[in-house]
Amino acid sequence: MSERYFVVREDILPEGIVKTIQVKEMLQRGEAATVHEAVERVGLSRSAFYKYKDGVYALNQLKREQIVTISVDLEHRAGLLSKVLGLVAESEGNVLTIHQSIPLQGFANVVISVDTSPMSGTPNELLENMRSLAGVRKASIIGQG
Repeated sequence: MSERYFVVREDILPEGIVKTIQVKEMLQRGEAATVHEAVERVGLSRSAFYKYKDGVYALNQLKREQIVTISVDLEHRAGLLSKVLGLVAESEGNVLTIHQSIPLQGFANVVISVDTSPMSGTPNELLENMRSLAGVRKASIIGQG
């Protein structure tokens, strides 16, 4: 089943969902140091927060998030994946997931999901930097969303 999204006016949402968003915003702004502190301040149970936290987002937060999935073919060489991930970090991208295949015939495929919203450059610039590393055979964007 595919994910479905709805835009719903705040005043008709259940209280637990509204408070979950408030907790997430407090944590993001640094107004609370821990989940425990934030849920106490808004009057929400921790279990309700954890139930909803991965499924509710403020609309402006969803718009900013830009996830790019990159496929990279790497020579089976010590430290090469670390260098690729270093490029993501240098460009201020956030690695969300990494999947690496077992090396066959001296190469391994790595698929990396990156949140590019905080990046200083573009995903294409990141790809070019990856391609310039010795041992990177191929780097391409296979998904954007």
